[in-house]
Amino acid sequence: MRTPLAFACLLSCLLSASATAVTLYRCEDGNHLSYTTERKAGCSVASSSGAGSAPASAPGGSVRPQAASNPTPADFPTVSGDTQKSRDSDRKKILEQEFAAEQKGLDDNRKLLAEQEAAKAPADKLQPLRDRIALHERNITALRKEIGNLK
Repeated sequence: MRTPLAFACLLSCLLSASATAVTLYRCEDGNHLSYTTERKAGCSVASSSGAGSAPASAPGGSVRPQAASNPTPADFPTVSGDTQKSRDSDRKKILEQEFAAEQKGLDDNRKLLAEQEAAKAPADKLQPLRDRIALHERNITALRKEIGNLK
């Protein structure tokens, strides 16, 4: 798990501190993954910055690719603002419906678990209910996060 964080830190330092051309190479040797600024056999280019260019910085300080390095083709399809707003509205409605369905499933399974516990059901019958409850709770958490990310 430390490799992506180390890569991000290394990339950020190299790109923000450099005023000369810097190329970062990704090297894989079996299960070992490393990053270096030295060109080596079997390594591929992971990132490159041009001489004297400063990387574009997104809000929050993260590095984003420069538009000039990857221009959008002239015939690339675009979506109007009204169409995108409509799509966003539909997406929000769908997420809210999924949230309501998950909440209902959670409530139903909690009720069923309470009934089974009151009836002194064996543990092997209770565990699948507990697993379904945990799944509904995870789904609800993910849906809340997704709804919260909407504009």
